[in-house]
Amino acid sequence: MIVKRAASIPLAVHDPYFSVWSNHDHLNGQDPVHWSGIRQQMRGCVTADGIRYAFMGDPASAETIPQKTVSVTPTKTTYRFENEKLSLEVSFVSPLLLQNPTLVSRPCTYIDITVEKKDAAEVWADIWVSDDLVCQKPKRLVGGSHKRPSCSGQPAYTYAFMGRAQQQPLGSSGDNVTIDWGYVYLAGGSPNAQLCYDENNRRIGCRLDFSEKNTDGCILAYDDLLSINYFGQWCKAYWTHAYKDILDAIGAAFADKEEVLAKAVRLDEEMMQKAEQIGGEEYAFLCAMSYRHAVAAHKLILDEEKNLLFLSKENDSNGCIGTVDVSYPSVPLFLLYDTEYVKGMLRPIFKFADCDVWEYDFAPHDVGRYPYAWGQVYGLNPDGTGHAYSREQGDIFPPFYQYPKGSETFSLRGQMPVEECGNMLLMTAAVCLADKDASFARPYMDTLKKWTRYLLEYGADPGEQLCTDDFAGHLSHNVNLSAKAIMGIEAYARLAGLCGDAQEAQTYHEQAQRMAKDWEARANAGDHYALVFGDADSWSLKYNLVWDKLFGSKLFSEEVYQKELAYYAKKANAYGIPLDSRKEYTKSDWILWCCAMAADKQQACSFLMPVAKYLEETDSRFPFSDWYDTVTGQYCHFKGRSVQGGIFMPMLMSQKERFC
Repeated sequence: MIVKRAASIPLAVHDPYFSVWSNHDHLNGQDPVHWSGIRQQMRGCVTADGIRYAFMGDPASAETIPQKTVSVTPTKTTYRFENEKLSLEVSFVSPLLLQNPTLVSRPCTYIDITVEKKDAAEVWADIWVSDDLVCQKPKRLVGGSHKRPSCSGQPAYTYAFMGRAQQQPLGSSGDNVTIDWGYVYLAGGSPNAQLCYDENNRRIGCRLDFSEKNTDGCILAYDDLLSINYFGQWCKAYWTHAYKDILDAIGAAFADKEEVLAKAVRLDEEMMQKAEQIGGEEYAFLCAMSYRHAVAAHKLILDEEKNLLFLSKENDSNGCIGTVDVSYPSVPLFLLYDTEYVKGMLRPIFKFADCDVWEYDFAPHDVGRYPYAWGQVYGLNPDGTGHAYSREQGDIFPPFYQYPKGSETFSLRGQMPVEECGNMLLMTAAVCLADKDASFARPYMDTLKKWTRYLLEYGADPGEQLCTDDFAGHLSHNVNLSAKAIMGIEAYARLAGLCGDAQEAQTYHEQAQRMAKDWEARANAGDHYALVFGDADSWSLKYNLVWDKLFGSKLFSEEVYQKELAYYAKKANAYGIPLDSRKEYTKSDWILWCCAMAADKQQACSFLMPVAKYLEETDSRFPFSDWYDTVTGQYCHFKGRSVQGGIFMPMLMSQKERFC
């Protein structure tokens, strides 16, 4: 779809490190950047009869070719340029097709160029990729260009590559940082494509000749060598199990290009059509801008038992890996396509919860700081015994998963007890209900029951603690958090039923019913339901209630939804509904969860349209920030996070029969 404007446009988007965006209204207005805002210099120019025109990156001294349009679909971004000599179309396709984990993991973006000559005889295009993609500080580089002959059904192609001379895979950990290990590649499949490594200018380049053709392209790829340390296991990316090396992966990308692009088009068309039916062009816009964004905030690997692991990075927050309350809002997108991705989010948390160092009877928050899944780093106890650690960016936390009981590694006040128990129960139930099979949950039922008992004891009226919206601080008597506890208990009841224990299912379902009735009475504030129990003047988005609708459990009366949603409409600002009565800021994912509970399309559109307006008009040029001010449209924090998978909750709600 044609995009008038957006905060940031995806170009080559694959994982938390290989992530290139345009933060300018024009592709040739400034250099592309990483989601964090760090420059990822890529330059492109087209030469027509000896005159150079810049179409990508800072134009420097070159003349620019006027940009006419930009269109974005879930998997593709296309720019169109035109002047008196030629028309130029440049597309970037990162085919993160969730139906195919190998393609989700394969780090290859197709860059295709189509030229229509008007008043030009000779035309060629140059694309340059700088060392920004492999290191941020000047380092010695190695690189080269070679031709790879055809082999094993793959076509011949020419490639150039570049990387640091001294490689330290997984050499650092932190947030708002880029990778400084691995190698970036450009590859051209046509016989006349010219690839080179420019040692003096620290870049690799590709020249495409349009003398005898109108369309040509190249592949931009990244080989990170190692991806994650998972509880002591040094893991390569999922794609390495399908291909012997990056050259094989690039060759496969050339060989299956036509098929893959056709599948990407089908996904784009189907998703855009569904989105428009649900919420019009504005919802289609939000889905198009969220799809690659949400998928690429993860890294896909396998554990030693060949189970899929889908590990998020908490971008522009604290860099945590596998954060439970980041996975929770993201799951609607992944439940739409394959529950294995959600299972891949859950497995690491269950694994860490079974470690000796985790002595609590509630669920953990995370499993480390990216790219080290070495045990939770949120809520550490600075006075714990027998260990020392650094919080500096780049430094690596100790392997907390190895610590013994009694090490006092964590601070109770720094945890999210009700939040994470509810999240884990709800996500686990969602995948099993969608599968109509409890096989995934069976090995963890004792742990899940322990977390459910915690919710029964503390969830009806939570004491002072953090919830996922931890930027708002600790809060007592949180009504929305209590709703999550109730739905978490119902989730366990559903799991027990799937496991064949009808009595257990009935017992916990009845507990959830009683708690829901009590919740309604105590939270009732007349024309809405309060932010905290006992304060009728407060209010908040009750996004956690969405599971009651999705599961069809009917724990809460229809009156709750009618009053709440009508009240939200009264509180809306120019760029959306605030999160609660304390501030004017909001979370876009939670607005869309509330949108999924709307009575009709008109009400749904009234919720989502201001979010689309924010993304289109904000001056904060970052990939779709989920935390922003609803009055000014300014970013508060958070960039490029996986939580924007929550934008797809209205689409998931259209499939609620899968979960009932």
